[in-house]
Amino acid sequence: MKKSLLALASGAVILGAAEFVMMGILPDIARSLGVSIPEAGHLISAYALGVCFGAPLTVLVARTRPLKHILLALTGLIILGNACAALSPNYWTLLAMRFVSGLPHGAFFGVGAIVAERVADIFASNGFTVFLFDALRPTPELSFAIRELKCHSGVVVTASHNPKEYNGYKVYGADGCQITLEAAEKILAAIEKIDCFDDVRLADFDAAAAAGRIVTIDEKCLDDFVQAVYDQRVGDGAGIDALKLVYTPLNGTGLECVKKLLKKLGVTHVTVVPEQEKPDGDFPTCPYPNPEIREAMQKGLELCDKVRPDLLLGTDPDCDRCGTAVPDGKGGYRLITGNEMGIILLDYICRTRLAQGTMPADPVAVTTIVSTDMAAPVAKKYGVELRRTLTGFKFIGEQIGKLEAEGRPERYIFGFEESYGYLSGGHVRDKDAVNATLLVCEAAAWYAQQGKTLLDAIEALYREFGYYRNALCSFAFEGESGMHTMQELMKKLRANAPEDIAGYKVESVVDYDTDGTGLPRANVLEYHLDGGHKLMVRPSGTEPKIKVYLSAVGDSEAAADAVNAALAKAAADMMKA
Repeated sequence: MKKSLLALASGAVILGAAEFVMMGILPDIARSLGVSIPEAGHLISAYALGVCFGAPLTVLVARTRPLKHILLALTGLIILGNACAALSPNYWTLLAMRFVSGLPHGAFFGVGAIVAERVADIFASNGFTVFLFDALRPTPELSFAIRELKCHSGVVVTASHNPKEYNGYKVYGADGCQITLEAAEKILAAIEKIDCFDDVRLADFDAAAAAGRIVTIDEKCLDDFVQAVYDQRVGDGAGIDALKLVYTPLNGTGLECVKKLLKKLGVTHVTVVPEQEKPDGDFPTCPYPNPEIREAMQKGLELCDKVRPDLLLGTDPDCDRCGTAVPDGKGGYRLITGNEMGIILLDYICRTRLAQGTMPADPVAVTTIVSTDMAAPVAKKYGVELRRTLTGFKFIGEQIGKLEAEGRPERYIFGFEESYGYLSGGHVRDKDAVNATLLVCEAAAWYAQQGKTLLDAIEALYREFGYYRNALCSFAFEGESGMHTMQELMKKLRANAPEDIAGYKVESVVDYDTDGTGLPRANVLEYHLDGGHKLMVRPSGTEPKIKVYLSAVGDSEAAADAVNAALAKAAADMMKA
């Protein structure tokens, strides 16, 4: 069991280097132990608690210390937190909790406070001042709090938009961004030097709190965060009070902060999906609480049929992704994709800031290499420099930091990624669904003043710039051999580049792992096809999957979708081992 636990912790950290740690190997652990996945989670958690391991909770570290000491403190939480991750609630986006009420998993009742104190103990015993939230909080508030409280780093534990079995954690730096690959490697190197059973320091929680080394963060931080989001308003707010919304936090952390923001905006006609209102880490209404997936939004769509709102908004459990649906003009509701909303908001921000005279000189928008190519012509129309980064919002946050270092932070006007992440300000350095709620409501109100919906908006943009349509195919490779299969497939694609894909000639290939792209090396292949179409292959950084991103452009939605359908069939053939 000791070897299994160490392998679990070390393996999870390695997987998390690209984005954040996920517990994708839990099924293998269960099989090796001959028990069910929940039973494996209980066994691992019980064993971890038995050696005084801390639970996955978010911690801000305030005191600047030598790198070695910082890594030692992080190491304690890394190994200990991941050992308990399978059983802990998906939505624990908080700096820490000293109480147990609200925990959805029975095995943690009675020990939640003890586990939370162990996490704080580890940091405090290594000489840090630890700030602990006293309630559930969204992930973007962590990014905000790090900078607001002038902390050295932060940790948030979450399965994000995945089931709870994928629980893991994200580590943030002093800039409020998720750590870079280089920093992750240093942390991993420190882990390898530590005996996690003998080298973890502990302090007395009450003594550390009395000495001021453990400090509780109250509601004021949330209020300050919401105010910082409110300060990102783009328009004049005309008509926003007339909006009628259905909202779902998908049983996560978004309810309090989103409602606070909507109240500030004057949006009072809000109906919350009752089955998904309260935090519940079991996510009883949908196995994958991801607003990208229709099933996650289904309860909201059903409520829309009764309430008939102008908008359906859904935030994922840690409230950094935001999904939207709008009336389709046929009596139903149509989901807006992440790429479509990114384009709607980019266009809205540009046109509004130009009209109001608030557009900065040399404006910059940022998106990722797998997001829609439609961003390029939209940015060009408004004279905006468009920067592309690798996949992961930390790279967008990094661009904000670079502009700040140049003394020109105001140049940044918007960033988005296809996976429903948006950010229009520097108040945080991560995607922010509270900020997205603000922008979506502002854009919807602006179009409503003209008798239009957000669906009318994207249709008009398609007619102006072309029908850029995107699709995503995910291919799972489970089990111990899955990683090997994925590696072999990528090697095969590099050794034998296709001359055509779905009948479209491959005009050029970009290998982000070897070619001079100006970006950090990444295991991504990009195929540019005849007709302006594109296909990209990228192993996921958080799941045992290879993702294939499809992009087509045509003179109609049907034409572009037909191209993507053909590319999807070709992608399935490419992924055969």
